[in-house]
Amino acid sequence: MGDMRNLLKMLMVAVFVGWMFIWVMVSTDLFKKQMDSQMAKHKPSASHRANDVHCGSELSLFAYPEETHPNSKQIEDKRENGEGNDGYEPIGDSDSNRVYFFSIAKFRAFGLRIGYVGHYCWAFLFFPVTRASTILPLVGLTSESSIKYHIRLGHISNFLFLAHTVIFLIYWAMTNQLMETFAWNPTYVPNLAGAIAMVIGIVMWVTSFPYYRRKKFEIFFYTHHLYVLYIVFYMIHVGDSWLCMILPNMFLFFIDRYLRFLQSTKRSRLVSVRILPSDNLELTFAKTPGLQYTPTSILFLHVPSISKLQWHPFTITSNSNLEKDTLSVVIRRQGSWTQKLYTHISSSIDSLEVSTEGPYGPNSLDLRHDSLILVSGGSGVTPFISVIRELIFQTQNQSTKIPDVLLVCAFKHYHDLAFLDLIFPPDISVSDISRLNLRIEAYITQEDKKPEAADDQRLLQTKWFKPQPLDTPISPVLGPNNILWLGVVILSSFVMFLLLIVIVTRYYIYPVDHNTGSIYNFSYRVLWDMFLGCVCIFISSSAVFLWRKKVNKEGDKESKKQVQSVDFQTPMSSPGSWFCRHERELESVPYQSIVQATSVHFGSKPNLKKILFEAEGSEDVGVMVCGPRKMRHEVARICSSGLAKNLHFEAISFNW
Repeated sequence: MGDMRNLLKMLMVAVFVGWMFIWVMVSTDLFKKQMDSQMAKHKPSASHRANDVHCGSELSLFAYPEETHPNSKQIEDKRENGEGNDGYEPIGDSDSNRVYFFSIAKFRAFGLRIGYVGHYCWAFLFFPVTRASTILPLVGLTSESSIKYHIRLGHISNFLFLAHTVIFLIYWAMTNQLMETFAWNPTYVPNLAGAIAMVIGIVMWVTSFPYYRRKKFEIFFYTHHLYVLYIVFYMIHVGDSWLCMILPNMFLFFIDRYLRFLQSTKRSRLVSVRILPSDNLELTFAKTPGLQYTPTSILFLHVPSISKLQWHPFTITSNSNLEKDTLSVVIRRQGSWTQKLYTHISSSIDSLEVSTEGPYGPNSLDLRHDSLILVSGGSGVTPFISVIRELIFQTQNQSTKIPDVLLVCAFKHYHDLAFLDLIFPPDISVSDISRLNLRIEAYITQEDKKPEAADDQRLLQTKWFKPQPLDTPISPVLGPNNILWLGVVILSSFVMFLLLIVIVTRYYIYPVDHNTGSIYNFSYRVLWDMFLGCVCIFISSSAVFLWRKKVNKEGDKESKKQVQSVDFQTPMSSPGSWFCRHERELESVPYQSIVQATSVHFGSKPNLKKILFEAEGSEDVGVMVCGPRKMRHEVARICSSGLAKNLHFEAISFNW
């Protein structure tokens, strides 16, 4: 398996280097000379010159922009014939005219180059948001950890496209051609398509800033779905030659998007909900035993009764090795969507329709350290619950060395300590955790003392849901060998796309260009590319999905029968109440170990520098942090300071 992974990495590196080589060569003199020689060799007729512009003008402009004014020959002829400037040049001596023409040609070329750089950003824009990516794991990334790159590329490309648009508006104003903004040339770049794309892009850009993403998520979510229209008009504007240069990341994204749609059409079996004293929720779903995921993974949820379109990601707290038939996520009560979900669940309903996508997470998580320091803030403790459960599973192998674990968690309120109730699975035994050396340092930052017993009467509540006929356990979209079949989908759909493009070009577009004396419509070429790409993705993905569904049908029947009558043990109290009461239930011995291992500090924040440097005695210390950005950056600075060389840092971020 390791050799195959290394081979894939080498292949991807070779493809990437070749791809980058093409981008570099576009801007060289050698590329322009070779293109010019090929064009001269074929000696195109006047009726096909516009097609040559379509295929090569952008590339030649990139090398020699001062020679590519679209009306330069027309302007020169008018000047020689004494017909005046017609809006293209000022009246004066020829030297000043040449300087003027050269200046505006340079200005126009500058605007084109800015557009090209923004287009380069699009070559990588969709890789980070391809959730079931085949590329990101090869470089040690996940969609969640690399979403920041998508955000940065989006900001950069939108800024460059806006500058590109403004420059051309100024250029057209200088040459009395402002109506070019609304031109839709059938044989060249349709400017109106670019203007429409820019308007849509500005709306998406403005609503993607942090204020909207975090405070008004619904506005961000709905406007961001305009990306489909944005892509259509953007591609019509740039043409099929430039579409091909950014095709890889878009092709993978739309395959992923369609497979996610196929998975989300199934209704997932929600078994139970635990309502924590802090008013947070733990949702437990049924899953197929073959569904494997790593700690720190996430699951996307859709509840139609709350919103018909919205999907939200939540951290998985369960472990696929310990809990073969269930999967749990934690939902913090904040924001309008989670508030509505809490209210809905707290009502007298006995079933809830939920669809899921995922899980998504890293391919592997390295926990091979002498000791682990897990630093969290607020609900950032939830991914570490899955990490600790993974260590509990590893304790079953007596030959595996289990690191000592220090969990440093900061909460605003005392009731948030109920998050610690989720560390151990409900049916865990004392022997299962005997080899786990766990210490917890909990900090309550906004309360100076623990509440009185009378103020802490809320206990953990559990609500069970009745199975419905359409409920199914969560399963991989393409079956147990999901990655293998995903590779089949990608390869087959892309080969099919290339074959169809060749057939359509050879037997439909080419005869129009060469036999009718006309030029095939510039926009139609792009629409053909997009249409055929979507058709190939639909055919290949649907075929593999239905085939895998048929193969796994018997296993799904057994899993469905199993989850219809599933029953799980769930504790009916929480450590949040134990900390301020002296009585403890005897049967809750594993949970008593959490209380015994926990030190609670009121009215203070953790001294992270002191905590991390105190671990200097260990040879190898893994440091993981999940929480507010300020906390992550502080831990990163401490680990990178060089004062403690045994610290190995890794941040977990779910903040968009």
